[in-house]
Amino acid sequence: DIAQRDYYKGVLWSPSYFAGSCGGAAISIIRQYIEQQETPS
Repeated sequence: DIAQRDYYKGVLWSPSYFAGSCGGAAISIIRQYIEQQETPS
């Protein structure tokens, strides 16, 4: 089955990678948001 072969545990994303869109937000706002994120425990 393709879901079992190609996807991590049957989901379409990896726990170690994220891709997203931020529209027209300024890079300084995006950087501030990223820096304020907490590390998963």
